[in-house]
Amino acid sequence: MKIIDVLDETRTALLSNKARSGLTILGIVIGISSVIAMVSIGQGAQGSIQSSIESMGSNLIMVSPGSQRSFGYGAEGGRGAAKTLTQADSDAIANEVSSIKAIAPATSERYQVVAKGTNTNTSVYGVTEAYSLVKNIDIDQGSFIIDQNVQNFSKVAVLGPTVLGDLFGEDATADQAIGQTIKINSLPFTIIGVTKTKGGTGFNNQDDLIYIPLSTAQKLLVGGEYLSIINIQAVDQKSMADVQEQVTSLLLDRHKISDASSADFSVMNQSDLLASASNITNTLTLLLGAIAGISLIVGGIGIMNMMLTTVTERTKEIGLRKAIGANRRDITLQFLAEAVLLTFIGGLIGVAIGWLVSLGITYFSSIQTSVSLFAVVLAVSVSAAIGIIFGYYPARRAARLNPIEALRYE
Repeated sequence: MKIIDVLDETRTALLSNKARSGLTILGIVIGISSVIAMVSIGQGAQGSIQSSIESMGSNLIMVSPGSQRSFGYGAEGGRGAAKTLTQADSDAIANEVSSIKAIAPATSERYQVVAKGTNTNTSVYGVTEAYSLVKNIDIDQGSFIIDQNVQNFSKVAVLGPTVLGDLFGEDATADQAIGQTIKINSLPFTIIGVTKTKGGTGFNNQDDLIYIPLSTAQKLLVGGEYLSIINIQAVDQKSMADVQEQVTSLLLDRHKISDASSADFSVMNQSDLLASASNITNTLTLLLGAIAGISLIVGGIGIMNMMLTTVTERTKEIGLRKAIGANRRDITLQFLAEAVLLTFIGGLIGVAIGWLVSLGITYFSSIQTSVSLFAVVLAVSVSAAIGIIFGYYPARRAARLNPIEALRYE
């Protein structure tokens, strides 16, 4: 049997019962579009996290208190109550470790912040002037924390754009906020600047925070010289591994720890964070894809059910085909082609709908999505495979019918 004849007969068979064919295709459309949408959410999350980590700075090495297991991707604060890093550790790193371009120790805690009858709960960072260089922070209006503010224990604050909106209204401008007074943990601070938008979500929203001088935070809020993190910028990417090794060795010596596995601090670079974040988002993408994939299995069962029904309805036709010379291969190919065509059409429509759903999620919410060529090719391939897998049994069953019994079938 020629391929053109198979395709023509397949088209005729599917159009003979449009409602049943349409409902069968709908099951595949729902499955494929779900997979595309879910995978796009996972890949979008991975892209957002990667961009967020890269925006934290370049050639960045981060030293955090607590064991390696307590260090994770997220806000610099909130990694537990470990108090194993001090200002003295930061000074020692700055003086004794080579290939360092800049160092920016910081402390971070969440506090209730009040201004003009409004309030918000946000992270307050105690930082130095070098922090803006190391972390790539740009000022929209006003100025950032300078060393003089740190030396004088100044009660000044720099707001992120999200905090500005929370405290002064969504329409508030930086000019309106500069010079105003806010209260952090009931202590008054004067706003001297507002940063530019960097983006981020949840605990990693770099716009939802406040910067104050490190010395002021340590004296009035934290109550000691403990640090939440030490940010180190290496002179170049090639020096990062060496700097990381030097810092680890120095802190082990200072903390009198002989076994590195027992270290009360963690040293990580951006590559480590990216690897950890990628593992998490890959798992998330796999989970979302697997959940959506269940609907594909249901759609495949629907195809098998339809094809089995079709075989029963067309028993006499199968007997007649065999009587005039059709062999098992021809019958198998005919019914298998119908199943594959159903899933292929459903796959194409599902890809289009999944892509539109992904765009809609990005447009109507803050969730970023990303539809990759790999996901599209995979979805179409899976839909075709489902047609073959779930269509093979009905096709084989049709091919094995006895032509005499088939012709007698009522």
